[in-house]
Amino acid sequence: MKEQIWQQILEVRKRTPLVHNITNYVVMNNTANALLAAGASPVMAHAHPEIQDMVGIAGALVINIGTLDEYWVKSMELAAAKANELGKPWVLDPVGAGATSYRNEVIKTLLALRPAVIRGNASEIISVAGSYTGVTKGVDSLHESKDAISSSMNLTSQTGSVICISGAEDIVIQELKTAKLSNGHPLMARVTGLGCTASALTGAFVAINPEDPFLASVSAMALLGIAGELAAQKAVGPGSLQLYLLDELYNLSEEVFMKRVRIEESNEG
Repeated sequence: MKEQIWQQILEVRKRTPLVHNITNYVVMNNTANALLAAGASPVMAHAHPEIQDMVGIAGALVINIGTLDEYWVKSMELAAAKANELGKPWVLDPVGAGATSYRNEVIKTLLALRPAVIRGNASEIISVAGSYTGVTKGVDSLHESKDAISSSMNLTSQTGSVICISGAEDIVIQELKTAKLSNGHPLMARVTGLGCTASALTGAFVAINPEDPFLASVSAMALLGIAGELAAQKAVGPGSLQLYLLDELYNLSEEVFMKRVRIEESNEG
């Protein structure tokens, strides 16, 4: 699978897919720069009059519910519906799932519009799957990735979506297929929005490979994890990590990728 992932990375760089993001204020600049560094082309647009046209020219759509309001929620619904109409993949990042009843209702509405990929931390995925009734810590996870495996199995069965759980170990699940990636670095958790960056990058990979959102999700997580790992070797704190992360996304070579990537595959769930 390592060779397949590397080919996906090269395809993103070669084809520069346009990724339409309806995302939150906090991460717009970060995610746009990460997409550019990886070789993709970002656009951030939520105005109702242009939503459908923008989805029409993009390769994929990413919806991130971090900073909700009624206008943006309508934008999300319009965009996801248009993506479905055109047969284009879209990614849902259910930021802060479980934090408020309004957020949960928005997620429920968006799930009905059939995302190709749902990517979140363990607590978010557990909440989305409806098996967690406690309180989440804002947008931070109170669980490890492995805690959400059972919920992810239920969620992929219910929705048909690929489920991507990010954390110290990233886990990607689709039906009976599972991939576990153990790249990355603890310092990445000190930079806001790197989970959102993972979702944006996933959008780039599903844009060039809409037929295989599982491989696309694994590829995005592998790229970000390795880039973060390499960036942490140079960084002296969160600020410089963010700086070096963009450089590593841009400069990652096949040789370094093959040496670094740590992935475990299973076809039994």
